[in-house]
Amino acid sequence: MALRDPVPEKVKQPVRQAAVDPWVERLARLGYAAKGLVYFIVGLLAAQAAFGSGGKTTDTSGALETIVTQPFGKFLLSIVTLGLIGYALWRSVQTILDPEHSGQDMNAKRIAQRLGYGFSAIAYFGLALTSIKLIIGSSRSDSDSVEDWTIYFLNQPFGRWIVVLLGLTVIGVGISFIYQAYKGTFRRYFKLYQMSRTEQIWAMRLGRFGIAARGIVFGIIGIFMMVAAIQLDGTQARGLGGALASLAQQPFGPWILGMVALGLIAYGIYSVIEARYRHITN
Repeated sequence: MALRDPVPEKVKQPVRQAAVDPWVERLARLGYAAKGLVYFIVGLLAAQAAFGSGGKTTDTSGALETIVTQPFGKFLLSIVTLGLIGYALWRSVQTILDPEHSGQDMNAKRIAQRLGYGFSAIAYFGLALTSIKLIIGSSRSDSDSVEDWTIYFLNQPFGRWIVVLLGLTVIGVGISFIYQAYKGTFRRYFKLYQMSRTEQIWAMRLGRFGIAARGIVFGIIGIFMMVAAIQLDGTQARGLGGALASLAQQPFGPWILGMVALGLIAYGIYSVIEARYRHITN
């Protein structure tokens, strides 16, 4: 008896795509792998902290610091940096050219998605810049960029409402990730015809677990931004590292942090699978 497909029929069709330059595709695939490594390290450090075997809750910049301190760290980080730049460029292509939805009508959902790609491109260009600074020997600031930007916006006219809007947006992104994980719609981005049945099953399992964990973290970040707006106190905002640290402070904190940390590890592995099997070009 054949195994039942783990997702509905309606998400089986791959996305329509426009061709992109082969170098863009190579950089994009390296970018997915680099992103996967960064999230894997963030999750691993958080899991070690949760289970009492060392480690710490940190953000993506902290993961880069971990890489650079390893043997041949600067060489490894140089490869990761190239991948982060490649990922940022791919997000820029998705923002401007929308290659994955070529020929389809623009609507509010598509516009929001492309704006999300744009913010992602900016974030990963910033992360690549942090990586370059670490390679040349300049230590990064210990300040939280989310906190810094929240403080900046709160000092602007209508700053409270800007931060409220940003917080709601981040929470919305988190919810969309959890929905994506539940429905398994990310499956349509894979070259399923190149994957074995076992690879498809594990891609779905890791993707669901990892994307859901990422959605939880985004939701927590958004909630902290809302608190900062309500209290007019930008120091209440938290980024990825702060969001993970807050989980450890809750009842059953180590267990909650451990589950989310394992989810981020799963997301890291899922991103590496994406690097291999994701649709980039026709």
